[in-house]
Amino acid sequence: MPRLITDFDGPIVDVSERYYQVYQYCLTTISRPGQAINLLPKSKFWSLKRSRIPETQIGIYSGLDESQAKDFAHLRRVTVHTMPYFKHDLIIPCALSALQKLQSRGVELVVMTMRRTRELDFALSNYGLDGFFRPERRYCLTNDYLKTQDIEDKTLLMQKAVQELPPDQTWMLGDTEADIIAAQSQNLPAIAVLSGIRDQAQLSAYHPDYILDDIAAATDLILEQILMSSASA
Repeated sequence: MPRLITDFDGPIVDVSERYYQVYQYCLTTISRPGQAINLLPKSKFWSLKRSRIPETQIGIYSGLDESQAKDFAHLRRVTVHTMPYFKHDLIIPCALSALQKLQSRGVELVVMTMRRTRELDFALSNYGLDGFFRPERRYCLTNDYLKTQDIEDKTLLMQKAVQELPPDQTWMLGDTEADIIAAQSQNLPAIAVLSGIRDQAQLSAYHPDYILDDIAAATDLILEQILMSSASA
């Protein structure tokens, strides 16, 4: 059975509003009373995030001094993945139909994410996605897992998945360097999408097999490759 392993944030869910809400909260919290701050418009903020501009620099662009910018970066890091802000995530418009199309064509769906179990369970239930990913096909961090670096953590999840999953035709879909490197560590084709937190230049630096607009384009590619593989068998 052909299989797609997909990241959650980026390919399926748009996290830009969550990140922007946290940015505003952190900027307001760290700035001094009466301090002139420069609230970046969402489009500018998200462009900086996608090009991996450091958090401290975003803080400085927003009117904070260097000391404040360090505090801003720390507060953002400990806030952005907390439950009160997950409500701002939005499912990407084409994601549901793409998952339905893949499932109807017999592609097994596996989710692999840096979310913790409670965070992933909340999102799958909230967006009505439980039926696409069986519990044993959900690879995420445990609720008490001590995170290191996304690249290391995702590569470990990928190693675990490859050991547990049958050796079928498999693709990895993601929106960051962690997804690409995890796929490459197991010699899986890496499909990067531009619907997430990295731009074209950042993704290109890690040499994925494909860079596509979104999960809908990835679905078309995968189904085409399955058809070609079947025709040549």
